[in-house]
Amino acid sequence: MKHSLSALLLLLLAVLAQAAPGAPTTPPADAAALLPKAPEPIEPILRLQIFLDTQLFGPGKVDGRPGEFTDKALKRYQAAQGLPQTDVATNTLDLSSVAELYTTYTVRPEDLTYVGALPSQPSAQSKKKYLPYDSILEFLTERFHTSPELITHLNKPMKMSALKPGDVVKVPNVQPFLIEELTPVPSLPEVPEFLPRVIKIDTREKLLGVYEGEKMLASLPITPGSGHLATPPGTWRIVGICQMPTFRWDKSVLEYGVRSGHYYELPIGPNNPVGVMWIGLNRAGIGIHGTNQGQTIGRSSSHGCMRTANWDVVRLTKLITKGMTVIIEGPAPSPRPVVVARATPKAQPVVEEAPKKKWFQFWKK
Repeated sequence: MKHSLSALLLLLLAVLAQAAPGAPTTPPADAAALLPKAPEPIEPILRLQIFLDTQLFGPGKVDGRPGEFTDKALKRYQAAQGLPQTDVATNTLDLSSVAELYTTYTVRPEDLTYVGALPSQPSAQSKKKYLPYDSILEFLTERFHTSPELITHLNKPMKMSALKPGDVVKVPNVQPFLIEELTPVPSLPEVPEFLPRVIKIDTREKLLGVYEGEKMLASLPITPGSGHLATPPGTWRIVGICQMPTFRWDKSVLEYGVRSGHYYELPIGPNNPVGVMWIGLNRAGIGIHGTNQGQTIGRSSSHGCMRTANWDVVRLTKLITKGMTVIIEGPAPSPRPVVVARATPKAQPVVEEAPKKKWFQFWKK
């Protein structure tokens, strides 16, 4: 079975290789049809993803499906090891350290501490003491770096909406993300030996790399800002790392980058908009942080910051420290559209009627 799947992948890559330079890497429908239907995992890809995830060369969610960030993680890992870069299907990495693709997890009563009602509006969220997972399934997807679709597929015919303590579920065999080990820490301790390291971020590629000299130690997919909210390029510095941060939700900041007096203070929790970590830079309002939308990393845009999955950002903070340099490369924010207020031409007076009033159209910020 392994050889047949590898042959399918090779055929798929051959089709992609015929595409024009710069063309999207999404396979055509006829090539994609050769692969098992999503969300069924392709086990050679799943094994590679687990290996790369363990090495902190993040492929994004571990789901056993081909994708942009699995390709990029592989090539970056190969380059870091001084190996020739290859496609996924032709890689020759020793993956024997991934002895088992799957493991099992028994839902515990204490897991329910981190699951509960999650309002959708910031006004209601601000009244809570904690922003939890909205279901045991969401708890499991983040714990095991995967998608709800894969866990659902692996555990058919169990109903994921009915999971309860004592239930045993099949999950990818990754290093679990342990939300229970995270407590609020305003500023993580400094690690002087990490100061020479540099974080380099390419917002076009949507990748973050940690370097020690020329050696890349880790690579993670990110979601940067775009347009007039693009992540600002330049050389910055980490001014602090906060674990389990709160978040000042201000619509004016999110849309225009300007603070207003109308905001909500959102509490800690895995569903806080900045996730479980905030790595602040010496540029007001800009940082690297976790997210409450781990499934969308690299596939959406942020409000100027750089977000990555909670399971990745926690491991990232074990490699960095306050005072480190952060180099961001990519397009600068585009100018905001300027709307000029214009007066409507004054109407001509009509005999025996009062003159009409002037009306003005204002741009409401």
